Amino acid sequence: MRGYDSHSSVKYEREGVLSMNSSVTQKERIVSLDIIRGLALFGILFINVAAYQMLVEGGPMPDYSGINGIINTLIDIFIEKKFFSIFSFLFGVGFYIFTSRAEARGDKPRWRFARRLLALLLIGIVHVFIFWGSILAIYAVIGFLLIPFYNAKVSTISKWLFAIVTVHVLSILGQLFMPNQGALSTVFGILGNDAVTIFIMFLTGFLAAKADWISHISEYSKQIKWLQFVTFPLFVGISLWIWFAAQGGYENLNSVISLGVIPTTYFYLACLFVLLENKKIAKLLKPIGRVGQMAFTNYLAQSFIGLAIMSLMGLEVVSPSDVVIIAILIFIIQIIFSVIWFKFFKMGPFEKVWRFMTYGRKKVAKK
Repeated sequence: MRGYDSHSSVKYEREGVLSMNSSVTQKERIVSLDIIRGLALFGILFINVAAYQMLVEGGPMPDYSGINGIINTLIDIFIEKKFFSIFSFLFGVGFYIFTSRAEARGDKPRWRFARRLLALLLIGIVHVFIFWGSILAIYAVIGFLLIPFYNAKVSTISKWLFAIVTVHVLSILGQLFMPNQGALSTVFGILGNDAVTIFIMFLTGFLAAKADWISHISEYSKQIKWLQFVTFPLFVGISLWIWFAAQGGYENLNSVISLGVIPTTYFYLACLFVLLENKKIAKLLKPIGRVGQMAFTNYLAQSFIGLAIMSLMGLEVVSPSDVVIIAILIFIIQIIFSVIWFKFFKMGPFEKVWRFMTYGRKKVAKK
């Protein structure tokens, strides 16, 4: 794939045309990213809803029999860790957008992004006290690892990404096929950890944005088809493995799920970007894009809405079938709220707070 360095890359602005050869305007491209971000938030709900209520030893437990067991396995196959990874990819894209804009204004991009991460860390620490499964503080800490790559060439980033993915996958395979190896198992555990997956997707998103691949989807149709050709059989094979491992009560099921995260996420992203090249589909899904446009606010709000719905439903514990119903209800509420919000405001409330914590009272010049 073609790459550009940081000075020749096309800037991601809300207005204006991406390039003379681009098939869509940059405004539409941002909408596409927002739609994917909104879909990622929807997927994340299927994982987080069950965690909104803490399970107490000796108390009632969720029902995993019958249809609930099937739903739980399907969530493991299609959603578990994958939609957080899509969200992580978009965080990496956002890193490039943010820093390149800062540089274009004559600001110090790495320092400004570090301040943004510190603000996220602070908000994330507060959010943990509200929802123990919050990912925000972890994102902030891992996000600092992106900063050294800002001025790196696309080719350099690609090599680093390939090396990290290789080590990560081999470590997961080591956990599966070489268990109980003492210190070696500890190394496998560290390198095969979900935190590494997050960084891989951060770096993937940053690479895709810096190389300007996202804004030239139609030009890379052959490469995207090749990516789909490679990742689809991996997705199918590992999905079947997860299914049979779940049915058989395999103790290393989590490692099998982790093994499928990267190929599945790449496959999902490739399909979504191609799908959203269709302007009719993008227009149809624009309300979901509104959810993604204020993703920070909606992510923080999900736990409050979820707990309120559980209280109204009188649920002490949440089984997988309940998760599906509650996730859909939360997302419908967020679509309606987000669409209405943007009729009156240009930015989500917590996005505005995060922006203030990033810049203070300094006004950001608009190009």
